[in-house]
Amino acid sequence: MLYSSPKQLCFPPVAGHTLRADFDGGALSSDFGPLLLRGIDRQSGLTERLATAIHDKRHLSYIDHPLRDLLAQRIYQIASGYADGNDANSLRHDPVFKLGVEHLPLAPDQNLASAPTFSRLEHSIDRKDLYRLTKAFVDQFIAGYSEPPAAIVLDLDHSDDPTHGQQEFAFYNHYYQSYCYLPLFIFEGTSHALVMAYLRPGARPTGAENAMILARLLPYLRHRWPHTHILIRGDSHFATPEVMDVIAHRRLTDFVFGFAGNAVLLRQAEPVLQEARRLHQQRTALAQTYGQRLPASSRLYEEFCYAAASWSRPWRVVLKAEVMSAGDNPRFVVTSLAAPTPQMLYEDLYCARGNCENDIKAVKCDLQSDRTSATTFLANSMRLLLACAAYVLHHALRTHTLSHTALANAQPSTGILTLFKVATQIKQYKDRIFLHLPSSCPVKALLHRVTALLSAVPAPLMNTS
Repeated sequence: MLYSSPKQLCFPPVAGHTLRADFDGGALSSDFGPLLLRGIDRQSGLTERLATAIHDKRHLSYIDHPLRDLLAQRIYQIASGYADGNDANSLRHDPVFKLGVEHLPLAPDQNLASAPTFSRLEHSIDRKDLYRLTKAFVDQFIAGYSEPPAAIVLDLDHSDDPTHGQQEFAFYNHYYQSYCYLPLFIFEGTSHALVMAYLRPGARPTGAENAMILARLLPYLRHRWPHTHILIRGDSHFATPEVMDVIAHRRLTDFVFGFAGNAVLLRQAEPVLQEARRLHQQRTALAQTYGQRLPASSRLYEEFCYAAASWSRPWRVVLKAEVMSAGDNPRFVVTSLAAPTPQMLYEDLYCARGNCENDIKAVKCDLQSDRTSATTFLANSMRLLLACAAYVLHHALRTHTLSHTALANAQPSTGILTLFKVATQIKQYKDRIFLHLPSSCPVKALLHRVTALLSAVPAPLMNTS
C-alpha cells in the first residue's frame, strides 16, 4: 500500500491522446470567493460584530481557533455555496479559505476548524447569545446607512422550514401540510437589506407574539433614528389588533397589511363588485367585436372606514374589486395611511411587499438556511443566523461593490457561479503571496473592478447614530 499509485480519473481519448486526471495539483483552489467576502467583511465589520455578541465559554487553554475566525470561516463557506458543516473537513485545508480567514495558505499548522468544532459551537449557543446576535443584525442594518434615512419600509413574512425527524418545537402546520419550523424574516423593502430573522416553532404565530417583536424592534430603531418614517408591511396574519395597537401609538410609524374579507366587508364591497362585473362584460364584448385579446381581469378600487369588534378604533380599509373570467377576486388591505389613493396604496405600496419573498428565497434556496437538522432548537437557530449573515455579505457585495454592473441585481447563486467559482493557484514566498487565476477567466474586468474597490476603500467607522 505504501508504493501504490493513486487512483486516477479516466476520460475518453481526445485527438488520439489518452486523458487522465488526479488530485495532485497541490496549492490550487476552486474558490476565489472567500477573498471577496473578506474584503466586504472588513468594510462592514459583520463577523467582528457577531463575535462580540457571543459569550465564548471555552477555556483559554483549549482554544485553537478564535471565535471571530470560526464565524468567518463558517459564514464564508455558506456564502460560497457550502452549506453543510461537514464541508469544513475538506475546506479547512483549502488555501484560499485560509487566506480569507487571514491564515497563511500553505502553512500546515494554520489549518482551519473542522466540522466537530462547528457542531460544538452551534450547540454551545444559549438564549442570551441568540438575543444579542439578533440585536447585532439590527445594528448591522443601522450601520449600513451613513446618515439616518428619511423613510424605511419593514417587510415582515414567515416562511416554512421543513424539519427532519423528531426535533424540538417542530409542529405540524396545516397550511404547509408538513412538520416544520416557521422562521420570521424582516427585510427593508426598498434596499432588500436584512433587518433581523429568528427561528420559531412551526405553529402559526399569534398576534401577541408578532406585537412583542415589533414592540422591541421599533423603539430600538426609533432611538437611533428619531425622525425616520417607518412603514410596516405584511400579509393578513399580521393584521391583528395587538400588532395594529403597537404601531398606532407610535409617531412617524404606519402600517399596510393584507386583510381577510368577512361578511360585513363583502356586503360593503358588493356594489363596487357589481360595477366591476359590468365593466368586465363591456370590455370583453368590445374585445370580441374587434377581434382583440380578451381582458384577463377588470379592477376597481374603493375604500371604507371599518372597525372589527376586536379593534380599538376604526381603520381605513381599501378594496380591490377584481373580476376575472373565472369569477370575482376581491382583496382587502387595512392601513393607517391616509394620503395615498386606494389604487396607489394597493398596487404601489402593498403589492411591492411581494419582493420580500424573493429575499427569503435567496436565503433559503441560494444559501440554504433550511439546513436546520440539528437536534436542539437553539443550534438550529444559530444555523439560521449563520445563513442570514452570508446573505448580509452577499447583499453588501451586490449593492455597493457590484453596483452599476451586470450583477447589481444578481441573486447569491449567480454571484457564486460567476465570481466565486474561479480556479486559483497559490504561491507563497518569504514576504509575499501570489495568486494565479485562469488566463481564460471570463470575468477579468469585473474582478479588476471588485478587487480594486475592496482594496482601496477603507473600512468605515461603525455608525451609531
